[in-house]
Amino acid sequence: MSRIVVSLGGNALGKNPEEQKQLLTVVSKSIINLIVEGHEVVIAHGNGPQVGMINLAFVESISTPYMPFPECGAMSQGYIGYHLQNALGNELTRLHVDKTVASIVTQVIVDENDPAFQKPTKPIGSFYSKEESDQIISEFGYDMVEDSGRGYRRVVPSPMPIDVKEKAVIKSLLKDGHIVITVGGGGIPVISNNGILKGVPAVIDKDNASAKLAELIDADMLVILTAVDNVFVNFGTPNSKALEHVTTDELKQYINENQFAAGSMLPKVIATMGFAETGKTAVISSLQNAERAFKLLSGTIITKS
Repeated sequence: MSRIVVSLGGNALGKNPEEQKQLLTVVSKSIINLIVEGHEVVIAHGNGPQVGMINLAFVESISTPYMPFPECGAMSQGYIGYHLQNALGNELTRLHVDKTVASIVTQVIVDENDPAFQKPTKPIGSFYSKEESDQIISEFGYDMVEDSGRGYRRVVPSPMPIDVKEKAVIKSLLKDGHIVITVGGGGIPVISNNGILKGVPAVIDKDNASAKLAELIDADMLVILTAVDNVFVNFGTPNSKALEHVTTDELKQYINENQFAAGSMLPKVIATMGFAETGKTAVISSLQNAERAFKLLSGTIITKS
């Protein structure tokens, strides 16, 4: 039996709640198979598109009061967690598996002096044309950047996770045999002042948060599910190559060659490298190939050697 952290990408979860529910129905079947096989499973998820849309809805509303960004993150944890919990619970019921699923609204502690607060890099929300992006900058003063040829998106600070406040609760639930959904959207970023926590306007990269969580709960495997089947080098060129089994040393070389986009694949690669350096296995694959990825039959498999 293994303890596995599964990280679901926000972009891989669809563009609206209905699409998200359909995609999660598919991936939940793969996750349930892990549980039936006796593995302990913790599920993390992204929220980049979702938290951006929630935040923008409040900003654009005439009648609704402004909602601070940490609260928008908590809202996204709630509704994505609900969709996951519902999909997994229905599949468990269908298979007559006596397991329960718990979603944890999770606070992740960051350093208030993290340099990320001075340089926003984390893309959130929808993709916009150059003209739409310029209008958003003019109206709301957001930082906007071009994202991997897909359009323009808002960027916010993305500090590194230091600790997960609810880790003891997560461990307790796993010990009692529950399936846990946690660090949604990388967790709600909070800073600690002598143990008193305060939310800050940022988005922790969910892959870094997933890797930190995997470390804190002593997981055996980290699986990051995103919108593509593999990590690629020379992406978008005629020499594009899918990586199938790669070592951390090889990935370091590719990083030095600037092979991975800073706002998309690079954080996934760095997160899995850190976990694999401990001698354990990490995988990056697509939501559609989740079941094969769990068996190390698909995706990019990352190991120390």
